[in-house]
Amino acid sequence: MTKLKSVNIQGKQYVEVSERLKHFRSNYIGYSLISEVVDINDTSITIKATIFDDKQNPIASGIAQEIKGSSFINKTSYVENCETSAWGRALANFGIGIDAAVASYNEVANAITQQKQQKKIEVEELQIPLTKMTKGNYAVMKKSAENHRKEGKKWEEILVIMSEKVILDTKLVQNMKKEMYAK
Repeated sequence: MTKLKSVNIQGKQYVEVSERLKHFRSNYIGYSLISEVVDINDTSITIKATIFDDKQNPIASGIAQEIKGSSFINKTSYVENCETSAWGRALANFGIGIDAAVASYNEVANAITQQKQQKKIEVEELQIPLTKMTKGNYAVMKKSAENHRKEGKKWEEILVIMSEKVILDTKLVQNMKKEMYAK
């Protein structure tokens, strides 16, 4: 398969839908990509895209949903963004651009943005000031983590608990895990 141009998002390569679409249009003459609105309401839209071969047999599909106003793009163009995402999924399911990943650039960027926004909203709603993990408060945090461990919590659960109140430092967290589980 032809190597398609990709972009780097947080260390991972993604083939944009425009690249997948160009490849599809130039290499699959007679095939078609048809969009269908599955659901639309005041707040969201769901679109299914289907690829048909030159005999009009459906051979791959993809579905996407976008929430109106959930991202910068979706404030004005959530319908168009949803269709593009559905195309990207259909093309990926057809095998175009999946040597990197199935998700489109916009899907990944939107997911990252939404996660950051959600975390910010949760913190603002709770009015809990986050503390940054430092060498200075390491001993207290380690003691707290050890207490959670004694209660039977797994390391992953301890991390979730700590991350709700503390901005974690990767190196300090790795050191803590080594020290706690070295025995």
